[in-house]
Amino acid sequence: MTLYSRAVSLHAHEQLNQPEGVPALALTGERTLPDVPAENYWFRRHLVVYEWIAKRTGGLRVIDMACGEGYGADLLAGEAAQVVGVDASPDAHEHARLRYRRANLRFERALVEAFAEPADAVVFLQTVEHLADPRAALAQFASLVGERGVVYVSTPNVLTLAPPGADRSDNPWHVREYRLAEFEQLCRACFTNVELLGVVHARRLRLHDGALRMGWDAVHARLGLTERFYDRFTPTIATSDFQIRAATRGRLERALDFLAVCRP
Repeated sequence: MTLYSRAVSLHAHEQLNQPEGVPALALTGERTLPDVPAENYWFRRHLVVYEWIAKRTGGLRVIDMACGEGYGADLLAGEAAQVVGVDASPDAHEHARLRYRRANLRFERALVEAFAEPADAVVFLQTVEHLADPRAALAQFASLVGERGVVYVSTPNVLTLAPPGADRSDNPWHVREYRLAEFEQLCRACFTNVELLGVVHARRLRLHDGALRMGWDAVHARLGLTERFYDRFTPTIATSDFQIRAATRGRLERALDFLAVCRP
């Protein structure tokens, strides 16, 4: 296992050190989780987007669609006036409502396509690739925020998620994985104004990318250091090791994840 690959036996990884009375969730590949050291790269890659959005939704009514474990909705509630976390999974919903408690935060178990409550902003991260009819969901979100609201949508870039030469990754939860042009076309079909940004490596992860280009993969394998190195390095990754930026189109096409800021 390397930094960017997911554990082969995902079910063997459960959250550590959960509060009393809060059931730990297990990794299945459907969603990322905090409190799993081997998953920390992916968790921080998701979290940095929530942090970016939280700075832009202060004082607003926010819906976090497909909120999963609940960490993102909780982070948003630190700035927003009101947050609703919506997820259809009974296990995720139960975990979220027990673990994250704020006066301005609640969790609802529902399908994202069916949940209807007015909001100033809808957040829908790393889930559009799970949907058979993503356009219907995005149209629903647009109707919830009205003319002045905003919808934040992110998805992994298939070019950096799938193995070299493959059309898609082996994640069984993904219905369709997107290239930049495909994702942009989807968003523009439902929204008048779409701003596209990309998640990229920064700081230590950028240095790690440089080491890979210089042959680090072969070195750590030959020396038998792979497991020891990544067991120590992965848990130390922080959101500051990622960056969200608008880039030239050529560079955006190689971003790790795409983030669309959409307005009706």
